[in-house]
Amino acid sequence: MTDRHLWEAAYPKDLKWNSPLHPLPIYALLDRTRQKFPNRPAFNFMGKIWTWDQIGGLVDRMAKGLHDVGVERGVKVGLCLPNTPYFLIAYYAIAKTGATVVNYNPLYTEDQLRHQIEDSQTDIIITTDLHVVYDKMESMLGKTRLNQLVVCPFKDILPFPKNILFPLLKGKDIAPIPNDDRHILFSKIINNDGVFQAQNIDPQNDIAVLQYTGGTTGVPKGAMLTHANVVANADQIELWLHKYAVPGQEKIVGILPFFHVFAMTAVMNLAVRMGWEIVALPKFELEATLKLIAKYKPQYLMAVPAIFNAINLYPGLAKYDLTSLRYCVSGGAPLPLEVRKSFEERTGCVVIEGYGLTEASPVVCVNPPEGVNKAGSIGMPLPNTVVELRHPETGELVDLGERGELCVTGPQVMKGYYNKAAETAQIFRGDQLRTGDVAYMDQDGYVFIVDRIKDLILVNGYNVYPRNIEEAVYQHPAVEECIAAGLPDAQRGEIPAVWIKLKHGRHVTAEEMHSFLDGKLSPIEMPRKIEFRDAPLPKTMIGKLSRKDLMDQVRAAAAPSP
Repeated sequence: MTDRHLWEAAYPKDLKWNSPLHPLPIYALLDRTRQKFPNRPAFNFMGKIWTWDQIGGLVDRMAKGLHDVGVERGVKVGLCLPNTPYFLIAYYAIAKTGATVVNYNPLYTEDQLRHQIEDSQTDIIITTDLHVVYDKMESMLGKTRLNQLVVCPFKDILPFPKNILFPLLKGKDIAPIPNDDRHILFSKIINNDGVFQAQNIDPQNDIAVLQYTGGTTGVPKGAMLTHANVVANADQIELWLHKYAVPGQEKIVGILPFFHVFAMTAVMNLAVRMGWEIVALPKFELEATLKLIAKYKPQYLMAVPAIFNAINLYPGLAKYDLTSLRYCVSGGAPLPLEVRKSFEERTGCVVIEGYGLTEASPVVCVNPPEGVNKAGSIGMPLPNTVVELRHPETGELVDLGERGELCVTGPQVMKGYYNKAAETAQIFRGDQLRTGDVAYMDQDGYVFIVDRIKDLILVNGYNVYPRNIEEAVYQHPAVEECIAAGLPDAQRGEIPAVWIKLKHGRHVTAEEMHSFLDGKLSPIEMPRKIEFRDAPLPKTMIGKLSRKDLMDQVRAAAAPSP
C-alpha cells in the first residue's frame, strides 16, 4: 500500500479527500438548521409533526431546566428513551449545557444497567413513563448512584386522537410517576422562558457522548466521543451525499434506535445537519415501517441487513409503494449480495454498504451513492479518513490486495475509553485505531471486510472466515438467515458450523445443502455441522444477527445438567 489516498480517484465527482471540516459543538448543528429552516418539518412521530423552530425552542427550554437542576460541564446525563422527539430534544439540550450524553439501551438487563450507571458515573437519566422502560430505571434509583429521573410522558407526543385513546386503551402500559424529589416531569423541566446561553465548548476535547460498546469482546466500555468527533462524522456523510442530497427538503426514516451509534449519527445527527425531516417509529416493526414509507415518501433509509432481508421476504410487500426511497445505507453487519440485489429489484432504490464502529462515531467507509458499487465491499474511506491494512501482530503494512487488520485514523476516531487507560492503549497503535477486523483493499481503494479477527475459525492451523461461508449459504434460494461459526474439535482444533433458518414453507436437508455448497466453498471451509432452526436466529437490539448470542445458546445447550 504505497498511495495512502488511492481511493480518491474513485470518489464521487468533485469531492476531494481533504475537503475542509469545521469542528463545532454539537448544538451548533441544530442552531444553524433552526435558523435556515425554521418552518420546515423536523420530526414526524406517528403523524404528529414538529418544525425545526419548535424543536429548537424546546431544546433551549430543556437546556435551561436541566442547568437549573445542576446539569453542567462534567455531568453525565443518561438517555434511556425509544425513538421519539424527546430523544432529539434531550440530546441537544444536554449538549447545550456542556454535559455529556450517555446512551442507554432500554432492553438492557438490570445488571447491564447497573454496570453502565456506575462505570459512566451517571447521576441523572431522562426516560419515559412506559412501564417497559421506566420500571428498570426506577429500580436503579435505589441500587446505584443514580439519584434522579426526568420522565417524559409518552401520550403527550402522540397526535390527536391517539393522545386521548392511548391512556384509555393502553393504560396498563403507563407507569404512575411518584411526586417526589427523585422524579421531575418533562413539563416541569421546560417550564421556563428558554433564554439560555449555551456553554462554551472545546470541540476537540470536550466529551459529547459516552457511547458504550456492545460488549462482544468483554465488559462494555464507554467510548469517549468528542463534539468534534460526532460533528465531523455528520459532516463527512454530508460531503459524501452532497451532490445528491437536498438540504431542508428531504426525509429520512428513523427506525433504528437512536441510542445506537449508527442511528445517532447517520439518522438523527445527519438529519439535523441537513435539515431533513425524521419520520420515526418508537421501534422497528416490519409492517408499520412499510406503511410509514408508503405514506410519507421518505428518500433515505438507514438499516441493518436483517431489516432489508425482512422487507424482501414480507409476503404482502407488493401492497406498499416504496419507490420514494432513493438511497439506502446498510451497516452494522455484512450485507449479503443476494439481499442487496433483491431489495434493489423490489424498490428501485440504490443500496450502498458502509462500515463503522462505535469507536469511530461510527462511519469509516461507504460505497459511493453513484458510480461503482462493488459487490461485497464496504466502499472507500470517507473524506479526511485514512484506512491502512496492517499485520495484526507486527504492525507492518501489508501489500495491496493482501489481508490485514483494518486500522483507521481520522477526525471521527474517539478520544479513548472512559477511565480505561489500559484498554485504550491496547486498541490504539500510535494514533491509529485498531478495529479487530480483517480486510483487504483493491487497486481502486475499495475495502473488503473478510471477518473479525476474533471470529476466525482455525481448522488445522488454516484460517477460515465465517463470512465466506455465510455468503455461499445465502446463495441458496431457500435460506432466510444464517450464521457460521467455529466449534471445538479434538482433531482439527475447530470445525466450521452453520445455523440456518429457512424461508417459510421451504425444506432442505443437510445433505442437499452440502451438495449446493460443493464448488462454492473449499473442502476446509465446508461446514462439518449444519443445523436448521425453525425460530429466527438471535439478533442484537438493532436487528443484526448475533454470532455471540448464538454461541452462548450452543454452549448452554452443551453444558452438563447441574
